[in-house]
Amino acid sequence: MIESAVHWLLGYLAVPEVGLTSVFIISFISATLLPLGSEPAVFAVVAADRSLFWQVMIVATAGNTLGGILNYWIGYGAKEAFAKERKTMWFGWLEKHGAKTMLLSWVPGIGDPLCTLGGWLKLPFWPCVAYMATGKLVRYILMTWLLLYIPDSSWRELARFLG
Repeated sequence: MIESAVHWLLGYLAVPEVGLTSVFIISFISATLLPLGSEPAVFAVVAADRSLFWQVMIVATAGNTLGGILNYWIGYGAKEAFAKERKTMWFGWLEKHGAKTMLLSWVPGIGDPLCTLGGWLKLPFWPCVAYMATGKLVRYILMTWLLLYIPDSSWRELARFLG
């Protein structure tokens, strides 16, 4: 009984429409300060159906950008809590380069906090969103495009090595 339920659930999640929903949710969560990567989900859906490439890129970028916007607003509201941090090197760099720094919002480890700091500094909202979306879209396109050119035999060999 449980096995059939698991098979049903896995079959349901494999439906492309649900795959796009999953990509959105995972991309959103991964852009917050929680440690989760969205690249495996993005690649899995595109690898399963290459005709969805642009849909997945747009959905993942939208989810990841909205997560970045959430970080921006968290930072915007956290100004009082981190007043003494204002003297660090990051703040000077962000103040100097402004919204353009959000192009780096895709970089693992620093991108999510960067969005939060942008909000904390009250950098202009819409330019920040535009730069966030641009950086995240370019990352998803390049990463997925490169992964698609790795032969399937290499993925099988990696799975065999890890398993």
